[in-house]
Parts: sequence; structure tokens; C-alpha cells
Amino acid sequence: MNTFQLPRDLKTVIGNETIDFSVYSKRKQPKKHSYSIIIFSIVWLILPLIGAVAFFKPLFEGKDVNFSVNDVPTTANLDNLEPMLVPGIFLSLFVTIGIGMLIWGIVSLYKKGGYFVGTKTRLINYNNGTIKYYDWEQFTGNVELNIRKNNISLEMRRGKMKHRDNGPDKFVPEIIHLSGIENLLTVEQICRKRIKENDPTPAVVR
Repeated sequence: MNTFQLPRDLKTVIGNETIDFSVYSKRKQPKKHSYSIIIFSIVWLILPLIGAVAFFKPLFEGKDVNFSVNDVPTTANLDNLEPMLVPGIFLSLFVTIGIGMLIWGIVSLYKKGGYFVGTKTRLINYNNGTIKYYDWEQFTGNVELNIRKNNISLEMRRGKMKHRDNGPDKFVPEIIHLSGIENLLTVEQICRKRIKENDPTPAVVR
């Protein structure tokens, strides 16, 4: 991609910096991440939907629904729907969460990553009028390359702690994805070079 194809605001931000590369990321994240969200949401939806059908089916057949609330036998029917209110809200909440995750997964599948420009000191991302800067020193140097999908994933030093019930909390680093880009290998080599040049970790002398 030539610099004259870049948005005006982005060229203004770059200023007099020498551009190492400029590419357009066709996706915000790799497709496999979106597919994982979609599959998880479908599984999430199936469970409460099965429960809802099993729970409410007798009502549509004109029968009573017998269940226990705090170990107290309760009966609900079309003439007395009040006992069904709390279970109905509970199931609806799970279904709403599942639908939200499904929509999120589908949207992320088509969300663009925007323009990425690499200079000597930083990686700049321009997407729908929003500009983000990443100094090369913020990256660890761990790079995942998918040649078949034209994806580069760059691991950052920052991230967040993820709580685990069966073990100590785990640090999950933030990942910057350049997905569906052109000149993949050239961009990957430049990224590695700039990250190494700007590595804030002092070299160990032996």
C-alpha cells in the first residue's frame, strides 16, 4: 500500500516519520477467534433452550407444571402463571446472554482491523477515525504467523490477570492482530527487527 492511499488524518499523525510498511487489516481478529465465540454461544443457548422447552411444554399442552421452590411443592398452569415468573426470568437471562455472545461473534467476524503503519519507533493503527499508538518496546517479541490466513499476531507486555478456580491467577497478554494483510513475510520481518531494536530489557553479559 502506498502512503497516498492512507487516510489524511493518519498521514498527519505520521508526519515526517519514515514509513517501514503500511497495510490494511481486513479483520479485527483472526476468524478462528470469532468462530470460537459463535460456537460457544450456540452451546450456551442450547442448554437453556432445552430447559425452557422441557419446563414450559406442559403449559402449552394444557397440563400442570409441578416443581419445588425451596423444597416446597409448587404447581403452575395457564390459570396460575405466577410461580413460573422467577424460572422464566432466569432462563430468559441465560438466553439473552447467549444471543448477545452470538451477535458479538458474528459482528467480530466481519469487523475490519483498519490501517496499520509501522515506523522506526512505533506501530500505528487507524480504524474508523480512531488512532492508536503502540511503541515497539511494548511488545514482547513473541510473534505468531499464519501464512495461509495472512495473519500476524503480536504479543504485548501489558495484559490482564485471569482468575482460575483450580489454580493461581494467570496473566493473559494483550494481542495485536494484523489479519488478512498483504506482504505478510516482509511485515513480519520488519516487526521482529523493530521490536528487537527497541527492546527495553538490557542484554545479559556472560
